[in-house]
Amino acid sequence: MTATTASAPTAAPRRILLLVVGIVIVAVNLRAVVTSLGALLDEVRDGLHLSGALAGVVTTIPTIAFAVFGATTPWLVRRVAPARLLVAAMAVLTLGQLLRVITDSAAAFIGFSALALAGIAVSNVLLPMMVKQHFPDRPGLVTGVYTLSMSAGAAAAGAAAVPVAHAFGSWRAGLGVWALLAAVAVLPWLPAALHRGQQLAVRRPGHHPGARIRPARTRIGWALAVFFGMQSIAGYATMGWLAQLFRDSGFSPSTAGLLLAGVTLFALPFALLMPTLAGRVRRVDLLIVGLTVLSGISYAGLAVAPHGGAVLWVTLMGIGQTVFPVSLVVIGLRARTPEGTVALSAFAQSVGYTLAALGPLLVGILYEATGGWIAPLGVLTAALVVQGAAGVLISRPRYVEDEAHAPGAHEPVEAVAPTPAAVLAETGPLAEPLREAA
Repeated sequence: MTATTASAPTAAPRRILLLVVGIVIVAVNLRAVVTSLGALLDEVRDGLHLSGALAGVVTTIPTIAFAVFGATTPWLVRRVAPARLLVAAMAVLTLGQLLRVITDSAAAFIGFSALALAGIAVSNVLLPMMVKQHFPDRPGLVTGVYTLSMSAGAAAAGAAAVPVAHAFGSWRAGLGVWALLAAVAVLPWLPAALHRGQQLAVRRPGHHPGARIRPARTRIGWALAVFFGMQSIAGYATMGWLAQLFRDSGFSPSTAGLLLAGVTLFALPFALLMPTLAGRVRRVDLLIVGLTVLSGISYAGLAVAPHGGAVLWVTLMGIGQTVFPVSLVVIGLRARTPEGTVALSAFAQSVGYTLAALGPLLVGILYEATGGWIAPLGVLTAALVVQGAAGVLISRPRYVEDEAHAPGAHEPVEAVAPTPAAVLAETGPLAEPLREAA
């Protein structure tokens, strides 16, 4: 009896610690598969004899996979407990990374990369829900910790992929080593996954327990999707083109790469601070607009003085892009329940990553057409304006469950042009889970 009593107070802290460790290790894996490939893309192209077109497909796969597979997560959550689903997602990520480094086929490499990214896509959507479910009183802090871990994992994989490849004499080692990290991410979730009582929290009374939450039929769902898409465009355009901008302005390739890495490096402290603030302040819109303005100043600086003020512009851009973890916090704040969070997260990320796939492409087209960076930076600035406006809308205290079940909510939102994600929801082999994600 005494032993039981003594162990009881320590059970909760141990469980909380295990949950935090599990979330952090999963987060570290969420960008490593992308940044490690980016660092070794030339070696992969030579090793698999990829054409320029196929190399373009490889670099576009992440956003497409995040959009398509992320949309299936609400459908999966209704059938598999979240902890078990995270274990499965990390197992799929491990398998995909291993299989893609043992093939000599370009098509198989792309397919196995998509498999690995499917595991990431599901985890992308699940983590905000896990934070909402297990840390309802500290969503900002925990979101900050896992987005900080995500950034650290991305930076570490990008920096270490080439040295590891050189150490083992093959690009395959530089990509395959990250499968070990994904396998480790399974371990903290095994106790919860093996627990028979593990299930999604029951819906609160008064929120139509028999009804599915469809964010595509709510204003808050579309506002969050647009906001997530606009900030994703900036992030992926930066990863794809910022180093080239600095090279064009007179920096050496190695210095341009360091400046690109600086966007992540300078943002790391703020990646923890900003989501914590978002979870505590009363006016989230002021925080979002402030970060958006910082990004706008960095774009203006890059347009007029890309060489002389490079470090300042990179610093401001890095801080401005911490609007990404803020968006994850707001997803949790705009839902009352874990199932509302996962539905809203899936919809916002599915539509958002679909838009994000267009960002680097549009920047590249404008750069080739004009031979300079004024037009591309102008388009990114326009995206910032939309981001700021959507940020004001998502800051209003509304909940997706309330809008989804309000009178007339069964009718589709008027005057909204269909997106690729919306089209996929009506056609194709993933039609049912995509419709349920919406």
